[in-house]
Amino acid sequence: MTAIARLVLASASPRRRELLARLGVPFEVVVSGVDESSTVATDAPGVTAELAERKARAVAASRPDRLVLGSDTVVELDGRILGKPESPEHALAMLRDLRGRTHRVVTAVIILNAATGTSHAGVATTTVTMRDVGDEELTAYIATGEPMDAAGAYTIQGGAAPFVTHVDGDLDTVIGLPTALVRTLLTAAGTADRDC
Repeated sequence: MTAIARLVLASASPRRRELLARLGVPFEVVVSGVDESSTVATDAPGVTAELAERKARAVAASRPDRLVLGSDTVVELDGRILGKPESPEHALAMLRDLRGRTHRVVTAVIILNAATGTSHAGVATTTVTMRDVGDEELTAYIATGEPMDAAGAYTIQGGAAPFVTHVDGDLDTVIGLPTALVRTLLTAAGTADRDC
């Protein structure tokens, strides 16, 4: 149990905090401050894995005795990666592209042992289908401000829930932290309680 209590979540996301808390694993939150605007990788799994690792390593530098959990989520449509929107207009363009279509949500997770540099990582993918949402609904949703801090400009557990007609895969992956994958990685890192 001592090792579990030394877990650090390298994320400012309240959604990730809530999902991790559901596992019953004690943790602290340290925001990485990593610039997410550019990556070497170009595909969704590669981009998310790269950013998750960068976040974890940035926090590990200030928490050398901890296990650091880094994560990143993107939406992928026709091979195009959709991160967080830069403006309400950008959010509207993203949602117009997603409506009436099926897209992938990709979330990467890494558990990094800051003391040894060893890590365990994985990527989860879920497909989401949206109905053909009208511009009036989209504009009203964007006016709430909720889409501005979400990959693909929507939160499936929030105001965009009525837009979604089908989810194939783990809903937690879309929300931002695939808890089944996290549990597996914690076990691999030798930190998971048998009851987790």
